[in-house]
Amino acid sequence: MRHPEHPVKLALPDKEALTKIAANPNTKQVIARRSRLLLMADEGIAYVDIANRLAISLNVISVWTKRWHTLKDVSVEKRLEDAPRSGTPPTITPLQTCRIIALACEQPEDHGRPITHWTHKELADEVMKQGIIDRISISQVGRILKANDLQPHRSRYWLNAKSDEKKDERINDICQTYIQARDTTDALIISIDEMTGIQATERIAADIPMREGKPVAREFEYKRNGTQTLIGAMNVATGKVEGICGETRTEEDFARAVNTLLKGNPGYTTYHFVMDQLNTHKSETLVRWVADYCGIEDDLGEKGKSGILKSMQSREDFLSNPDHAIVFHYTPKHASWMNQIEIWFGILNKKVIRRGSFSSQDDLKQKIMKFIDYFNETMAKPFKWVYEGKVLCM
Repeated sequence: MRHPEHPVKLALPDKEALTKIAANPNTKQVIARRSRLLLMADEGIAYVDIANRLAISLNVISVWTKRWHTLKDVSVEKRLEDAPRSGTPPTITPLQTCRIIALACEQPEDHGRPITHWTHKELADEVMKQGIIDRISISQVGRILKANDLQPHRSRYWLNAKSDEKKDERINDICQTYIQARDTTDALIISIDEMTGIQATERIAADIPMREGKPVAREFEYKRNGTQTLIGAMNVATGKVEGICGETRTEEDFARAVNTLLKGNPGYTTYHFVMDQLNTHKSETLVRWVADYCGIEDDLGEKGKSGILKSMQSREDFLSNPDHAIVFHYTPKHASWMNQIEIWFGILNKKVIRRGSFSSQDDLKQKIMKFIDYFNETMAKPFKWVYEGKVLCM
């Protein structure tokens, strides 16, 4: 057998230091491997066996056993580090780096490129085209972007929230309405909204049941069998839900749903509805129905021209009048989280829709209605509303 060209015989202090380095979980993997290499060489293990155990080449073993002898006058830690690399020093100046970063933050369209975002290749090409630097590789661009935590290939959504002059007033009103639900028996507080476009998707093959170590397997492909819209309404005091499923979501549908809710819950002095500011929630149909229910015989005017029906705001003022037997409370714009029925919609989606398979619109409708009954029997309880309308701490 060929003897090692650079046999390793470790002094006790060096052996202890290498053992400690190799056992430290915070040691870089490459350094730990070099430590183990030297320790195994000291034990007299053949290089070919060391190579197999550490999944390295014989050449790597030769390099580091030689380096151990060559640097015998420096510390153990220094002897395990990479040797200084040869070659010319970096040629990209700080000013050029800043210009590359600035270019990466600009839109490619501003530079005549009909694309939505930079790739490393296109950015490198534009850098050279603009003369920022004569030559730069794709990998150099990547390193600059990584060092400055820039990711042109990624994006995220954000919301340019529309202003609502009544935001604080609306929040306080709804919070007080929720509190009222706990303390009154004369008024019924209902959280109501539509869940639209619920798809009756049908898997083209049955699920494979769960078994040890494997979850349920669902067929990837499906066919569409139409959609349904659910108008869901939650009794804030009890947590029980009522629902109406159909194919449309017109203002007539919504007004009809409100009428159905009142007929199904008689005996209250006042009915309060919490909902968002969708146009069907401030419709002419709803105004006329409320006026008829409350016995209001005033001239309602004409939509778009005069009176109560003139505008969305005039209709909202009428519908939210606290002196009526039916009072509507509108959440601020982009504040659907204040509408408790939205929480229940999430429950419905998780337990029925997301993993469901529906052979038809009617099948979807029946399964939704059955879940409502099941929910009311087994899970319904009022949500614990703790937000009091005060400014939330960041």
